[in-house]
Amino acid sequence: MKKSPGLASMLAIYRRELLAYLTTPTAYVFVAVFLFAIGLFTFQVGGLFEARRADLSAFFAFHPWIFMVFLPAIAMRLWAEETRSGAIEVLMTLPAPTWALVLGKFLAAWTIAAAALVLTVPLWISINVLGAPDNAGIITAYLASVLMAGAYIAIGSMMSALTGAQVVAFVLAVLVAFLLTALGAPLVADFFNGFVGGALSEAISRFSILHHFDAAQRGVIEARAIVYFLSLIGLCLALTGLLVDARRGGAK
Repeated sequence: MKKSPGLASMLAIYRRELLAYLTTPTAYVFVAVFLFAIGLFTFQVGGLFEARRADLSAFFAFHPWIFMVFLPAIAMRLWAEETRSGAIEVLMTLPAPTWALVLGKFLAAWTIAAAALVLTVPLWISINVLGAPDNAGIITAYLASVLMAGAYIAIGSMMSALTGAQVVAFVLAVLVAFLLTALGAPLVADFFNGFVGGALSEAISRFSILHHFDAAQRGVIEARAIVYFLSLIGLCLALTGLLVDARRGGAK
């Protein structure tokens, strides 16, 4: 069956970006530092073994905060690097639809993030050796974490398309990611509760990534959480597409 031109273009861009990650130190440094950071927070701060419970709640609790910093670092190169190297002019004139360019780049970065999560599976195996955890709940939390990773990468992709400087893209993405994460933190919720009341404070917290990941890290993923993450990914990629379209218009 013949592939559509758009799909073929997306797969070509996906392979190109994935190869770019794997043939440079970027992906390997990211994975190594991510695994070190998640291990440090899980064992030293979360006290996984000291809690004497056969679960990974201490592991998943830190995902939003670690992703908030690490995933924009992966995504910042998606468009800003093309601008820095001058390859953006060639990319903008390719006979490929904008959505194929945006989605291909996004999926490559998301693959790297998913691979980093897969490398934490030995921790899950260790918990099973030590006890009898709720494995269905852990699988659910992993799936939610992958979705959440996609949301952070989509934010980073949008900011990378907005500016030609990787550092600026990273800072902007972290700021937006922090805002969307912190809105669900108890301290922030209490702050808003004192000013606008409980109902409005709860409504504000529903825009938070943390709010929608909270139940998932305990093994319960709600339909509204899936809709939230997919909607956030879709919105950020749509805005990325608009920014890329603006560049393509200027390149014609």
